[in-house]
Amino acid sequence: MYIESMVKYRKRKSDNEFLGNSSQQGGNMEQRKKILDATLRVFNRKGLKFTMDDIAAELSMSKKTIYTVFHNKETLFFQMVDYCFDSIKEGEQAILTDTSLKTVDKIRKILGVLPEGYKDIDFRNLYQLKDKYPKIYHKVEERLETGWENTIALFQQAMEEGEIRPVNIIVIKTMLEATIEQFFQRDVLITNGISYGDALQETVDIIVDGIVNKE
Repeated sequence: MYIESMVKYRKRKSDNEFLGNSSQQGGNMEQRKKILDATLRVFNRKGLKFTMDDIAAELSMSKKTIYTVFHNKETLFFQMVDYCFDSIKEGEQAILTDTSLKTVDKIRKILGVLPEGYKDIDFRNLYQLKDKYPKIYHKVEERLETGWENTIALFQQAMEEGEIRPVNIIVIKTMLEATIEQFFQRDVLITNGISYGDALQETVDIIVDGIVNKE
């Protein structure tokens, strides 16, 4: 346990050194959100080749101003990952509190949740991160592998209510993680002209339709 704790501490320390102390970075929350939203739009058009000049042009803002908020492109990109996943988590909360949905419907929606503003974002380019930005790619992997508590609770509830047949939740989780990771690691979606949103939804349908009780 001590060794595991030290490894996690060193990893967090390394990530903090990579990002810089967030309290030392300038800009108010509204300005940071505006820059992150612009980064998503530019990323969708240009992929990893976007520059800080592109972001500045998108916002009609000086590059110097952007640098007072985000020290460099990697820091901006790193925080964009958290921004995306945090938005997805907000979408999950809306699904969890929707009393009009049956538990199995919540599972279907929560596994395929993609905020409205992100439906046109081309996440397929993320497969390029592994070689060019390994720290950022690791961040994507980390966020994919964590935060499953609510989803696991839904699976357990659906089994208790008889909406789905008994399943090993760890197997389901591993299947979905591995599939999404393959979408990010390879250009299979781009090669076959499949959007990330469509691929994710089909994956979810295959999983949920395979375990739902038909009676």
